[in-house]
Amino acid sequence: MSRSGAVTFKGTPMTLLGDEVSVGSDAPDFALHYFEGGLNTISKADLAGKPTILSVVPSLDTGVCQIQTKRFNQELASMGDSVNAVTVSCDLPFAQNRFCGAEEVKNMKVGSDYQTGDFGQAYGVMIDELKLHARSVFVLDASGKVAYAEVVSEVTEEPNYEAALSALKGA
Repeated sequence: MSRSGAVTFKGTPMTLLGDEVSVGSDAPDFALHYFEGGLNTISKADLAGKPTILSVVPSLDTGVCQIQTKRFNQELASMGDSVNAVTVSCDLPFAQNRFCGAEEVKNMKVGSDYQTGDFGQAYGVMIDELKLHARSVFVLDASGKVAYAEVVSEVTEEPNYEAALSALKGA
């Protein structure tokens, strides 16, 4: 399924691929890649048992995506290992790892959807025209149900940090 005009990028309407994820539904499964001593995979099953925040960005090579990742990293420091936190993008795992090292992002993992874009389509955030994810945030409770979902209507704007963090604390 596609949703034409679901978001804008610098004011231009874009088409999102996949179905919209709704609060209360089971979160879609996914497999993302990350680099830690080699290429590895992280899935929804790996995050079970703790509330999880999935901070989705188009690319860590852009300013707003960097701000979003660093802001969530900072805010999550006080929660320690009581939650899972993953930044998701289509950037290569090597670039994600380099960014996190350079910016001291230690409270979030990164997951890359570069191979198939399956995460983007499963969560309804793959921008057809750009083949990048729309800026979004999903909070999953410990059982894998969606407790919060925000797809930012203008891709170049930041998400509602307070609402996402409040949902994470309550999940």
